[in-house]
Amino acid sequence: MEQFLEEMAAYAEAVGRSPQHVLRQAIGANWSQWQAWKEGQSSPTLHTVDKIRRYIAANPPPENGEVAA
Repeated sequence: MEQFLEEMAAYAEAVGRSPQHVLRQAIGANWSQWQAWKEGQSSPTLHTVDKIRRYIAANPPPENGEVAA
């Protein structure tokens, strides 16, 4: 779980968004979902993790390091 959270945080930073915003775009998560995962109050299912990883793969960070506006 920690590895996935680190992956999500790194992706969010690379695209200039908050992890909450990425989750909202990827799976329609509510704004408190990220915090619940970080605090161990809940965990994503493997299906959810797969959906998020597909979203990340389909929306890679810019290669030139510029953050999207």
